[in-house]
Amino acid sequence: MALVTITQDNFNQIVEENEIVIIDFWAEWCGPCKSFAPIFEKTSEKYPNIAFAKCNTEVEQALSGHFQIRSIPTTMVLKEQVIVFQQPGALPESALDDILAQVEALDMDIVRKEIEKQSEQK
Repeated sequence: MALVTITQDNFNQIVEENEIVIIDFWAEWCGPCKSFAPIFEKTSEKYPNIAFAKCNTEVEQALSGHFQIRSIPTTMVLKEQVIVFQQPGALPESALDDILAQVEALDMDIVRKEIEKQSEQK
């Protein structure tokens, strides 16, 4: 799947239509973002079943604020509409591959039960 630009307007549609979505929160002026971009794009070519999205934090301030993005680049992964990974900093290609392999292997029934359990403890 080609890279898509994620916005406040299309966020729900992209997340609902794809089992796994990985988002690169970035900005034009950010040096580490520019060095991470080719890694993100190259990795997208290896995973046609995953939606790779880019969110320009300068343009999509409300969306970035909603997810409390404080440092860029930040990589976020959602599986079945649940955030399962979020980390600031540029990732090497091998780390991105490892994260995606772990996400693909996640049993979301177990994840949802754990979330429910944690919610009950609050």
